[in-house]
Amino acid sequence: MISVVLVDDQELARAGLRTILREPYGFDVVGEASDGRAAPAEVARARPDVVVMDIRMPHMDGVEATRALLAADPACRVLVLTTFGEDGVLAASLRAGASGFCLKDAPAEDIQRAVRAVASGDGWLDPAVCGRVLRRYRTDPVTDPDAVRRLGDLTARELDVLKLIGRGLTNAEIARHLVVGEGTIKTHVGRIFTKLAVRDRAAAVVFAFDHGVVRPGEPPGMTGG
Repeated sequence: MISVVLVDDQELARAGLRTILREPYGFDVVGEASDGRAAPAEVARARPDVVVMDIRMPHMDGVEATRALLAADPACRVLVLTTFGEDGVLAASLRAGASGFCLKDAPAEDIQRAVRAVASGDGWLDPAVCGRVLRRYRTDPVTDPDAVRRLGDLTARELDVLKLIGRGLTNAEIARHLVVGEGTIKTHVGRIFTKLAVRDRAAAVVFAFDHGVVRPGEPPGMTGG
């Protein structure tokens, strides 16, 4: 059972999510907050596996609430829900430490898959908007000496895999692209996460864009998961 805290200022939206994230589907909503400011206390009380966070809220939006949650507990896992066309704030949510994002009007099965992916330690980047979000992410990469050192620790093949992760390809797609087995790619991905000190796929994508491994204008080829 995956425990979830819902953070959304609209009761109707929370009610809809409660319907989607019910026990028969393997979820347990253990807490709710109607304001981003209330999220840290509720999450500290409930200790959920995943926080499902609305991006647009009064007083404190989802980006600031996500930043506050990650500052209090770096292991906290946040899935941001948003509407179509909010590319800039979605990019900001990734910088704040969100493990992924999903459209509010996505099919129920996609939202469930997204929560499961984030709970399991993966990222989730909704394919409907992912390419645009990452192209908006930033135009000028930011580097620092430690990041350069960590990138230097990657083998040539691991760097190839990181570039394809940054373009949004799944492990299966990367395996087909590099003509190797999917198990080999999973091994590379695990080593990349360790060497770069990133916790999941979404963080690896952010790292790749932040440090110039992938440029915003490059073909994204994005998929969810």
